[in-house]
Amino acid sequence: MKILAVNCGSSTVKFQLFETSAERAERNEDRALARGMVDKVGAADSSVSFEPAGADKQTIRRPIRDHHEAVEASLATLTESGNGLLRDLSEIAGVGHRVVHGGEYYSDSVLFDDEVERRVEECVELAPLHNPHNLTGYRAVKALLPRCPNVAVFDTAFHQTIPRRAFLYALPLELYSEHKIRRYGFHGTSHRYVSQRYAQIHGAGLENLKLIACHLGNGCSMTAIDRGRSVDNTLGLTPIEGLVMGTRPGDVDPGVVLHLMSDLKMTVEEVTELLNKRSGLLGLSGETNDMRSLMQASEAGDERARLAIEIFCYRIKKYIGAYLAALNGADAILFTGGIGENAPAIRARACEALDALGVALDPGRNERARGAEAEISADGAKVKAWVIPTNEELLIARETMRCISVPGVSGVCACSKNDC
Repeated sequence: MKILAVNCGSSTVKFQLFETSAERAERNEDRALARGMVDKVGAADSSVSFEPAGADKQTIRRPIRDHHEAVEASLATLTESGNGLLRDLSEIAGVGHRVVHGGEYYSDSVLFDDEVERRVEECVELAPLHNPHNLTGYRAVKALLPRCPNVAVFDTAFHQTIPRRAFLYALPLELYSEHKIRRYGFHGTSHRYVSQRYAQIHGAGLENLKLIACHLGNGCSMTAIDRGRSVDNTLGLTPIEGLVMGTRPGDVDPGVVLHLMSDLKMTVEEVTELLNKRSGLLGLSGETNDMRSLMQASEAGDERARLAIEIFCYRIKKYIGAYLAALNGADAILFTGGIGENAPAIRARACEALDALGVALDPGRNERARGAEAEISADGAKVKAWVIPTNEELLIARETMRCISVPGVSGVCACSKNDC
């Protein structure tokens, strides 16, 4: 069946069309038919790009007023004469939507309905930069394809198996019970995909594996996965906690925030902007959040760039050690994301001097592994290390296919373990 995966952001709509089925997914033979993106939604210089599989990318620049028009333009590319993808939009069996935050409501992907829409709306306060736009994309597709089923695939769902000892902050418990202040974890689709793919490559069941997944890009997170279940993730109530990221600081003493507000007289808005847009690699280097540029600058003698990279890698190394302890050892460490897949030097530094914990990389294998599935661990290493490119859109498509193929599946609520 043909499934459309949609990721709607504040000024972009990304989409990808797949041909998939349960049998294709099991054999890893799903077909990516086309991908595209509407960029700068609402601006005069908006653009619609479209790339059929095996063909050149096409880009048309024209004004796109809003997300409804952006989704309409995205769908139009799939039926335009000459590309041979779809005769009619009715060939789309389902549309899967990336939804960043499902709170404690959902521990799995669900068919979108009025109740799911309401609950995603309730989670807007937990993900104000993402959930509103995810909902906008869903509503636009629903209006344009009224007979097509829609599925919500949550970033947070995979992490609903994290135990209370790991997700609760040591704050008055009423802040959790009454206001749901806790660690949620994110990048669940990526961590879930690479763990499933590792098991598939090795012909093993996830129920027999302990894995540490490292999603390293502009946003970064790590997950401890115990027999297919997420038991810890570095991100928290928001995507600020944990690893150093492109523009976010990761772990920070809360007292720093109090100092910024009380002594430096910064407003809530100013601190929010600082932590989300001016920290991390950008803040440390003073120049850029792009790891490639930082590595070039470091090699040229830029001390701030060198320091930014050193801090970035040290934080990863600390969490590798922490998750090896949490899991009591691991079968493998998986690197994914733009940096994780394409920066051998970063992987090497993050795993440096971890041989006492069973982690050792082969320099040659590590250097050759760029953007493709490959083992990078040294012969005899107790903990294997792999590069596995993520494919969140494919996981969204597979989840959509599963939800619309199983009669009676309308949603999975996590209320049985946590009061809604």
